Amino acid sequence: MSLFALTCRAPLRYPQLVRLSPLYSRHFKSTLLKSRSFSSRNATTQDHGINYVRNIGIIAHVDAGKTTTTEQMLYNSGALKHAGNVDHGDTVTDFLPMERQRGITIQSAAITFHWPSKERLKSGSRQYIINLIDTPGHVDFRFEVERCMYILDGAVVVMDGVEGVEAHTERVWATAQEFRVPRIIFVNKLDRDGASFKKSVQDIGLKLNGMPLVCQIPWWGGETIRGVVDVISRSVVSWMGTKDTPEELSKKILEGTIKDEVERAREKLVEQLCEKDDELLELWSVHGKDLSDSDIKRSIRRVISDGEGTLIPVFAGSSLKNIGVTALLDAVNHYLPSPSDRPELEVRVGRIQQPLSCILEEPKSSKKSHSHVEALASVFKVVNDPRRGMLTFVRVYHGVLKKNTPMWNASLQHFERPLNMMHISAAQTIEIPHLSPGQIGAITGLNAARTGDTLLTFGSNKPPPSILGNIQVRPPEIPPAVAFIVLDAYTPTGAKTLEAALENLSREDPSLRWSQDEKTEQYTLSGMGTLHLEVARDRLENHYKAEAYWGAISVDYKECLAAPTAPHRAVFDRVVAGKSGKAACSVVIEPLEEHDRSALSGSYIERDGNIIQVLFTRDGAVSDIEGTRQYLTNGVISALARGPRRNSPMHQCLVTVTYDPTTDFGPSPSSHLVGAANRAVREALKEAHQQGIVSILEPVMKVTIVCPEVSAGAVQHDLHTARGGHVLEVKDLQESQVREGGAIDVSDIYAPPDPYEFQTTLRETRKGHLRMLEITARVPFVEMLNYDTLLRGKTQGRHTLTMALDTFEKVTGPREKAL
Repeated sequence: MSLFALTCRAPLRYPQLVRLSPLYSRHFKSTLLKSRSFSSRNATTQDHGINYVRNIGIIAHVDAGKTTTTEQMLYNSGALKHAGNVDHGDTVTDFLPMERQRGITIQSAAITFHWPSKERLKSGSRQYIINLIDTPGHVDFRFEVERCMYILDGAVVVMDGVEGVEAHTERVWATAQEFRVPRIIFVNKLDRDGASFKKSVQDIGLKLNGMPLVCQIPWWGGETIRGVVDVISRSVVSWMGTKDTPEELSKKILEGTIKDEVERAREKLVEQLCEKDDELLELWSVHGKDLSDSDIKRSIRRVISDGEGTLIPVFAGSSLKNIGVTALLDAVNHYLPSPSDRPELEVRVGRIQQPLSCILEEPKSSKKSHSHVEALASVFKVVNDPRRGMLTFVRVYHGVLKKNTPMWNASLQHFERPLNMMHISAAQTIEIPHLSPGQIGAITGLNAARTGDTLLTFGSNKPPPSILGNIQVRPPEIPPAVAFIVLDAYTPTGAKTLEAALENLSREDPSLRWSQDEKTEQYTLSGMGTLHLEVARDRLENHYKAEAYWGAISVDYKECLAAPTAPHRAVFDRVVAGKSGKAACSVVIEPLEEHDRSALSGSYIERDGNIIQVLFTRDGAVSDIEGTRQYLTNGVISALARGPRRNSPMHQCLVTVTYDPTTDFGPSPSSHLVGAANRAVREALKEAHQQGIVSILEPVMKVTIVCPEVSAGAVQHDLHTARGGHVLEVKDLQESQVREGGAIDVSDIYAPPDPYEFQTTLRETRKGHLRMLEITARVPFVEMLNYDTLLRGKTQGRHTLTMALDTFEKVTGPREKAL
C-alpha cells in the first residue's frame, strides 16, 4: 500500500490571463519606486504606502449575496464594464463551471482593485489598493474560509436582510473572532419582500454578542428600499437607479421623518462610541453634539481595530440593485485597518510561538550576509492554472518580495526560484515587479510550494541558519475527512493519468486525501462532505479529463483502540533500493485521551487525530536525532493509515516509539528506520485486533435545520427514531430575542423602524403567519448523506440544512454488526 499525502490547495482556474490597461502599469511603476524605498528609508515613508492597502475578506452564509457584492464592487471601481449576475452564471469570481451551474461559491477568489475609482477621486486624494477574498458560504468548504482568514486585516460580513443571522454566519463570525479580524456588517437584500433592517440589527446584537453600531439607515419608499442615508454625515450616500455620484446624491434632501430618525441614530451612535472610546468622550465633553464627522469615523476605526467584536458597525443596501455598495467601499477605506495597524505577526519556530521581530533581531550579530532576512511571506492558496502552471498566492509580512529572487521554503527546507509576480482580478492579471509589505499577490514558477508554507528571501542562495530557516507562519491544520469515494481506472494507461490527476487535485485542496490499495489497485478519495467530493469528481472529469469507474459516496469510518497494547518490538532486515541494512524499534499504542495532551513533554507530532512521540534512550549516541525522529514518525504515519479491522484510518491513538541505538542496530539507513516503525505499528495493531480491542468510530455531525413549525414535529421524530440522533435544542426564531437575551439586552439595541412597524412581526405578516423553528441535533453522518432530499418531502422545500463535524463516536450494537 502506498499512501499519497496531501500537498497544497489550488482552488482557482484562470482560462484567460491578460494584461490590463496602461493605467495599472503606471500605477505599479509608481508603487515600485515607493516600495524600493521601504528597505532603506525610515518607517514613516514605509507606513505611508502600506496605509493605503486593505486586505479584506467577504464572508457569510451561503446565498447571502457575497459574490454579487463582489461583482458590484468591481463594477463601481472600474475593473468591470458591467456587473455579472450569479443567476446568469457570468460572474467574475465564480467562474468554475460547477460554481456557475450551482450558483454558489466553491473556492475562494483573490481579487485586487482600487478605490475610489479615477472618476470619483478627489483632488489631493490617493487611491487605496484593496485585496479582496470572496469565500465560500457552504459548510463543506469551511476549511477554505479558515485558510484565508489569517491573512486578512479586515472582513465584510454580508448578511441576508430577510433571513437575519444564519447558522454558518455565526460559525465564520466565531472564526474571525478567533483570529481577531476587525469586521463590519453589510445587511444585504433589503429590496426583497420580507426584508427587515430592524430585525437584522437586533439579530446581530443577540446572536453575535456585540453591540450594533448603526452607521447607515435605509430610506424606504413604501415597503421597498430606495436609498441609503449615512448617519455620521447626515446625507444620502446611495440612491436606486443612480451611479451614486456627488452631483446626483446632492439633490436628495433629508426632510421630515427620515431627518429626525438620522438625528436619533447619530446621537445613539455617539453615545455607544463614548462608552468604549475615551478619546471621543473627551471631544464630546468639549463639542457636545457638534462632533465632526472625521472624529466619529476615527473613533469607529479605533474601537473595532482590536478585532474583539464588542461594537459592530452595520451598513445597509442591496447589492443586486447596486444600492449601498459604493458607500460600503468607502467604509472599507475608512474603518477597516491597514496591515500596519494590525498587531505584530507571531511566528513559530519548532513549538515556540514568538513575535517575528524577536527572531529577526537575534542574528544581527552574525557576520554572514545570508543570515539577513530580506522578506517573509506566507502561502495561503495554490492554484493549478492550465496555461501558467501553479500560481502561488502569498501575503507578504516583512520586507519586499521581488520576482526572480530565490525563495527559501521553510516547510520543505529548500530554495525555489519564482518566474513572475502578479496581481489578479479573477480571470485577469496585472504583472508587477515586486510585492510590498502587507500586499497579496500571485507567483509563478514555484514547483513545490504548498498551502501553508512559509517563504523567505536572504542575501544569498546558501541555506540559512536553523532558527531563520525554520520560521513558520500558521502551518495549516487539516480537519479529519468524513466521507470518501472509491474509483477505479478503466485501463493501466488510464491509471497513470488518474494518479497524476489525483496528485494535482490533492495539491489544489489540502483537505482532499487520496490513497491506493495495493491489493485491489483501487483509489480512495476522502473529503469534508458530499458536496466537497462531488466538486472534486467534477474537477477530475471535466478539468483533468480523468476516466474512471466511480463508486457511491460513503462515510469515512475510523478505527481506534479500546485499551493500550503491550510494548512491541520489530526488526526490519531487508534490502531496500539496493541497500542492505537493519533497524529496530519498540512501539506502544494507547487510546488518546484529552488529558494526554497536557501531560506530554518533549517533541511530538499530531497528524490525522493521532499523536506520535519518539523517545531516545541515549540521545548522545544518535548522530542525527531530528532526522531519525522524522524517519520513525513517517513509518508510524503510513502504518496508521490503514487499521487492522476494516482498513479504515486509525484515529485517537497515542503512539510512543522508543529507539535505543545500541540495541536497535543504529545508525541505520533512513528507509530501514521507516520500515521498522511501520512494521512495529502494524504488528501491534494486528495483535490488538486479535484481542478484540479495536473499535470503529463514525463521524457525528452537529446539524441545524430551519423549517416551518407544522413540519418540525415530524422532523424531530425522524431524527430521533429513524436516524439515531439526539435533538439538542428547538428554538423559535421569532421569539428567540426574548429567550436569548444573553450579554446584549434587546432594549439597549438601537434599530431604525421598518415601514410596516405597526404589524406584529415581519415574517409572520409576509409569509402568511409562518413560524420557523430552528432544530439543533447531533446525528451520525451516515444518516445525513441524502437527508436534504428527504427533508424536501417533509417541509415542501421550505427548509435550510447545515451541518458540521462535531466529533467521532464509537459504533456499538446492531449498527456495529452491520458494518
